Amino acid sequence: AAALALRKVPQCNSSWTDDYIRQYNNVNINVAVQTDNGLYVPVIRDADKKGLSSIAEEVKNLAQKAKENSLKPEDYEGGTFTVSNLGGPFGIKQFCAIINPPQSGILAVGSAEKRVIPGSGPDQFKFASFMSVTLSCDHRVIDGAIGAEWLKAFKGYIENPESMLL
Repeated sequence: AAALALRKVPQCNSSWTDDYIRQYNNVNINVAVQTDNGLYVPVIRDADKKGLSSIAEEVKNLAQKAKENSLKPEDYEGGTFTVSNLGGPFGIKQFCAIINPPQSGILAVGSAEKRVIPGSGPDQFKFASFMSVTLSCDHRVIDGAIGAEWLKAFKGYIENPESMLL
């Protein structure tokens, strides 16, 4: 969803380089991986062109390499945006992540939780999943309106996963 939202709002797939904004053609997502040796951020190249199962397999393989301390520079260099998930592995509900320079954005993903919401009729209720995300931006590159546009696109993909089918 993050990669497709970057394709939809390409201003967020950019970085500040000395005196100008550099917008990237490729969507290369770094994924934060915590290991006994510290934090690593391996990269999923061209993530916007890959299916979810392919991305999941690649993240699994790169996470294993990170845990074995066998990542090569090409495994973590060249990312254009980072996703950090403390929700799934650690149960953290919400947090703010620090941008990895020279990138201009990072998404902090919190844990999903089931909540009761109103159903279709009176006195009817149903369960729905809710998840908190926080987008941190370098405002030289991504202002609040552009960040909100990206979050809206991300939310649309998360709420309608069939729209992510490639």
